Amino acid sequence: MTRVKICGITEFEDARDAALLGASAIGFNFYEKSSRYIQPARAAKIIEQLPPFITIVGVFVNHPDPQNLEDFALSLGLHAVQLHGSETPDYCAMIQRVKVIKAIRVDANFRVDTLRNQGSGTFLLDACVNDQFGGTGAIFNWPKAYGANAFGSIIIAGGLTPENVGLAIEELHPFGVDVAGGVESAPGKKDYEKVRRFIEAVQCADVALMGKV
Repeated sequence: MTRVKICGITEFEDARDAALLGASAIGFNFYEKSSRYIQPARAAKIIEQLPPFITIVGVFVNHPDPQNLEDFALSLGLHAVQLHGSETPDYCAMIQRVKVIKAIRVDANFRVDTLRNQGSGTFLLDACVNDQFGGTGAIFNWPKAYGANAFGSIIIAGGLTPENVGLAIEELHPFGVDVAGGVESAPGKKDYEKVRRFIEAVQCADVALMGKV
């Protein structure tokens, strides 16, 4: 079963709807330059109201102190931190009390075997667009990720929508898929119908793959 993460949540109603529609994870963006940035106090109020069995992920970019980041994550009730900057394997290894998802930007020179040395067992593969740290709405060259599953749990992001997520699953068989802009009416504001259709498309793709076994 492909897990679904709905990222860039800024409103409780959107978090609640995503959970009820079947999302496995909810993402909050704590990178202040992001159009989906949420203040920690606001995120904490949303997290308090979420139902059980939902993984709560915080998105960060080049936080200067991994121990401080870990403390911050635990204080908010995050289960995982998603690191979108130039964090090193040593930096990732210093975070022990929450899970680490290391985002990797897939450019023309990307090779899947480089994941072996990244120091995290879970990788989010995203498009590489100038100096942007995710949330670009761009699709990367999916064939570049063939074989990535051999190096850990792979999450696919970048330009996913209800219309193309099924193809991404068929092509790459990822552990999970991550979406923000592809299910929005505006940055940080989710569109209920798009979220519903996205999760439904993931479920249909999973059923189709099971039929091929």
